[in-house]
Amino acid sequence: MVADLVLTNARIHDGAGWSVTADSIAVRAGRIVAIGSDLPAGAEVVDLGGAWVLPGFHDAHVHPVQAGLEMNACDLTGGGDVDGYLDRIAAYATSRPEAEWVLGGGWSMDAFPGGVPTAAALDHVLPDRPAFLPNRDHHSAWVNTAALRRAGIDRTTPDPSDGRIERDVDGEPTGALHEGAMELVRALVPPPTPAEQTRALLSAQAYLHSWGIVGWQDALVGTGLGMADSLDTYLAAARDGSLTAKVVTALWWDRARGAEQIPELLDRRARAAAAGIDAGSVKIMQDGVCETFTAAVIDPYLDGHGRPTANHGLSFIERADLASYVQQLDAADFQVHVHALGDRAVRDSLDAIEHAAAVNGRRGNRHHLAHVQIVHPDDVPRFAALDVTANAQPLWACLDEQMADLTLPFLGTAAKEQQYVFRSLLASGARLAFGSDWPVSSPDPFGAMHVAVNRRSPGSDRAALLADQGLTVAEALQAYTEGSAWVNRLEDVSGRIAVGAAADLAVVDHDVLAVPVEQIGDVRVLRTYVDGRCVHGD
Repeated sequence: MVADLVLTNARIHDGAGWSVTADSIAVRAGRIVAIGSDLPAGAEVVDLGGAWVLPGFHDAHVHPVQAGLEMNACDLTGGGDVDGYLDRIAAYATSRPEAEWVLGGGWSMDAFPGGVPTAAALDHVLPDRPAFLPNRDHHSAWVNTAALRRAGIDRTTPDPSDGRIERDVDGEPTGALHEGAMELVRALVPPPTPAEQTRALLSAQAYLHSWGIVGWQDALVGTGLGMADSLDTYLAAARDGSLTAKVVTALWWDRARGAEQIPELLDRRARAAAAGIDAGSVKIMQDGVCETFTAAVIDPYLDGHGRPTANHGLSFIERADLASYVQQLDAADFQVHVHALGDRAVRDSLDAIEHAAAVNGRRGNRHHLAHVQIVHPDDVPRFAALDVTANAQPLWACLDEQMADLTLPFLGTAAKEQQYVFRSLLASGARLAFGSDWPVSSPDPFGAMHVAVNRRSPGSDRAALLADQGLTVAEALQAYTEGSAWVNRLEDVSGRIAVGAAADLAVVDHDVLAVPVEQIGDVRVLRTYVDGRCVHGD
């Protein structure tokens, strides 16, 4: 046997643990052709020096193009506090005097009193040019007075049906826009050029590869939430060979329209397939987020004194319409990828998938619900019963400031007890897939696995969030490899190390199965291989 590549002196994860009989992997034409010891030399032999080789990670819910655009603009990720954000914004604006708008994003709500930034603070560093800066979860935006004026937003501007303008006691806009209200300003922002989108995709791809990520599902490909359509960006990268990752694109469902858009989605799926891209998933955004009281919940939100309000959050699509749309998409063999964060959104989404199965029969389209922050106990067993994957972002399953200060105090007792119930879902037979939602949060799989296991952030001394919902390291690893590969219909070729599978590998510097669980987040990726090609590392 002649191989293109032989990786030697390695510890190899065989799906159950570290192999005790194999220390080498041989690769030919991108596939693993042998695993063992004393394998024949290949055209290229790499001594890994005893490093650990894992299956490459698949991110089941991520926004690479948007993340790349923000990386290449005014990136506020990790900015710390308000002064830190303002310093970054001022420096960026000074470096771009010709830019009509100051764009970027990535700020965290817990940096601001009550989670809400103000135009007044932003006006100190940007008195003239308009700014539009979404926060890290992209459910709110920070704007300055110049942007509010350009959009004509004042005390007489009504809230849109799917959003809210933050206001003072006199009704004047204060500089934060939530959900659909963001569109009032975002509609005026110049869209990125094709060249900027290509640069963003390639920047993001390199960054994701640096974390051992070999594939992903882009959770919004279309013009939703003000994002520029990135389908052509992916198709061009696939055709010219610059797209090295294995990608599924989730086509955006325009919630302002109905089933008349399905023929357009079918055309987009076919056009993508001709370029070798799987666009067989459709993303439906059913609700918002708890921090802005827009996640759809069964019991109402509480006010600042712990008293029930009349607010149950937002359902962007009426439940009967959602059931109809999911049934029709399922009949067309689309996978449906639903943003369902609150327990009412989760229940309505499961009801819709159950309706689709009743009408169409079980078609095996691998539907999944993303985020699943709150799942009512009655709905936990329905995931397995309906063959619905829980697509979770485990980095959020901790008692950080956003959870402690902006979420839990405003939820009813039942919802507080049902935060990211990974153990309950797994015990009920549900399939877990993990993702990051980057740029909402870091794409680091090891940081996410740390939280999935420990239920606290790396380095945090806070109490664990519902510690009994933690996973084992092996379970978390499986969700980030096999589980996410399964969602992307790649389980036969990726997410595992086996003869015949693609050589999609993450070479890491520590034994993730043996390090103290408090140190999982310290594991780092040395090399990443996709189809036997080294896409990160020496």
